[in-house]
Amino acid sequence: MQREEARKRAKELVAQMTLEEKAAQLKYDAPAVERLGIPAYNWWSEGLHGVARAGTATIYPQAIGLAAAFDRELIQKVADQIATECRAKYNAYSAEGDRDIYKGLTLWSPNINIFRDPRWGRGQETYGEDPYLTKELGKSFVRGLQGNGKYLKTAACAKHYVVHSGPEALRHEFDAKATPKDMEETYFPAFEALVKEADVESVMGAYNRTNGEPCCGSKTLIQHNLRERWGFQGHFVSDCWAIKDFHEGHMVTKTPVESAAMALDAGCDLNCGNTYLRILQAYEQGLVTEEQITQAAERLMTTRFMLGMFDPDNEYNKIPYEVVECKEHLETAEEMAAKGIVLLKNTGILPLDKSKIKTIGVIGPNAGSRTALIGNYHGTASEYVTLLEGIRREAGDDMRILYSVGCHIEKDRTEVLAWRQDRLSEARIVAKHSDVVILNLGLNELLEGEEGDEGNAYASGDKEDLQLPKVQRELMEEVVKIGKPVILCISSGSALDLCYAEKHCDAILQLWYPGAQGGKSVADILFGKKSPSGKLPITFYRSLDSLPDFEDYSMKNRTYRYMRQEEALYPFGYGLTYGKVSVSAAEAVYGADGLCIRTTVKNVGDTATDEVLQIYIKNLDSPYAEENYHLCGFQRIFTEPGQEKTLEMPIEARDFTVVDENGRRFEDGKHFRFYIGFHQPDPQSCALTGDKVWKLEMERQDEK
Repeated sequence: MQREEARKRAKELVAQMTLEEKAAQLKYDAPAVERLGIPAYNWWSEGLHGVARAGTATIYPQAIGLAAAFDRELIQKVADQIATECRAKYNAYSAEGDRDIYKGLTLWSPNINIFRDPRWGRGQETYGEDPYLTKELGKSFVRGLQGNGKYLKTAACAKHYVVHSGPEALRHEFDAKATPKDMEETYFPAFEALVKEADVESVMGAYNRTNGEPCCGSKTLIQHNLRERWGFQGHFVSDCWAIKDFHEGHMVTKTPVESAAMALDAGCDLNCGNTYLRILQAYEQGLVTEEQITQAAERLMTTRFMLGMFDPDNEYNKIPYEVVECKEHLETAEEMAAKGIVLLKNTGILPLDKSKIKTIGVIGPNAGSRTALIGNYHGTASEYVTLLEGIRREAGDDMRILYSVGCHIEKDRTEVLAWRQDRLSEARIVAKHSDVVILNLGLNELLEGEEGDEGNAYASGDKEDLQLPKVQRELMEEVVKIGKPVILCISSGSALDLCYAEKHCDAILQLWYPGAQGGKSVADILFGKKSPSGKLPITFYRSLDSLPDFEDYSMKNRTYRYMRQEEALYPFGYGLTYGKVSVSAAEAVYGADGLCIRTTVKNVGDTATDEVLQIYIKNLDSPYAEENYHLCGFQRIFTEPGQEKTLEMPIEARDFTVVDENGRRFEDGKHFRFYIGFHQPDPQSCALTGDKVWKLEMERQDEK
């Protein structure tokens, strides 16, 4: 349904409501208005990597794992399937009269915050550290969720607006201070793109303040920037109980009534929380007007009309419950997991040769763990395939699998010390009796995640450092001492310090949280049924020594775009394959739609493989250019041995602009250098891969 038609119908409906009825609609658990035929509706639903917290659903890889695939088309397919399952559940639940939390069509996803610091626990929910990658994948995800039919399939939500990436423990009182340059260059681009290019239906504000204003009560962010500059037409929702932080944490108001008034006056239409129960008191005190209440109610009803909630002929009403966790969706989840796994090191041990192996030792606290598969904001699967189970299935009857959990996943606890020592001995025994060891270490949602999340039993948040828990480091060292080949598989949603593993392990795979059946995909890669092809959407630092304080939101020396002094352990965009694809030619070509980079690539190895072609751009003239360079194009390609392909990748006009200290974006300079290859042009990537990138320098011509 076109927005104008939906808006007209919303105005007509809201005009029939009393002031009290309109005000009640501004809370996430909106009550029914039976006399007008409006059913109750709960706006709070989640779909980060599958329908979450609403029962059985396909669990796709966590968002950071989706990002590692660098695949626009596949992430849109994932989002479309999430929307399909969401619709199926909504249809079935509504038929049962169940309109409770997590069972609606307004999915509060994707999270497009920039993963600026590896300590942030919620970084796993994002698409990484790069604004270009984040906006490209975010647009695809939104398009998949919202569909292209007469009605919205589901309503997507861009969150958390804006400048939000920790610290979790301080988010209810923290003021994130960012310069105008960093705002325009790093923190705004993905939100702007999802609004202007993907027409995202809703935007959620962050808990923190940004440059002094609480994000859910900021006229600067919501009215001036979001609605006036970018033309946002949808509805704005607060993060959950963020408005009460105005008076309890940020201390910018004194009472709940003042907080409710501040948020509504700034343009926050929907309250996830209960502070908007005070809206009528704010009205009675003259702090808000009936027109403001009406406008918010109209925006919310517009979304419900666009979802077709009041139209029985809605095409999505026919989606049956049987699509939930269906074969097609599980196959897509498995494909996405495989494409997102990143091979960080390989001395030649991978892929494993079954003919040369009789016994495999599988060791580690995550090897048999279902929790290590799923990350946060997840649904419930009917089947989980752990790494241990995946290896056992693939190995079949010809190989013996020995297993030891090795240690507890986290730091020492008095009550488990004896147990841990007992399992450490067992791990050594397993390693001694194996031809090769697969060691699965890392974290899970109980060790990194969201502060106070109700789905998180330990209310975990950020990491204190980049180290594996001490017991896991001890386990790795003990296993390595045995002298058998060791393949390290890391389950985590963020970068860890893998310096020891880089020196002592024969291969390293970054699994992320690969989804409910992720063990299948890992086994396929370990045994060579598939070639790894994921790329890092974040930088793996050697340590925290060169990074600014966690509370410092300046981008100086953060991420690959601004790094100084120290080389990364594993750089953004890096990832190995079993094959060998190289760039044989590249040129800049002007066409009707602007500049394209035409690139010829050839598979010069003996293995069919996916690869991710990446293009980076550097402004050679302007003093306002970024410290290094930035990603401006990427494309996943598949080639057979000996196959050659030519691709044309458009470069956006925006990539030729710079941002000054006042946040003004403009063109400055004519000379640019492009780097075209399968990783960054930095020395570390070239050293790790043994493959250089193609450099192309050009003088930009004035377009006619």
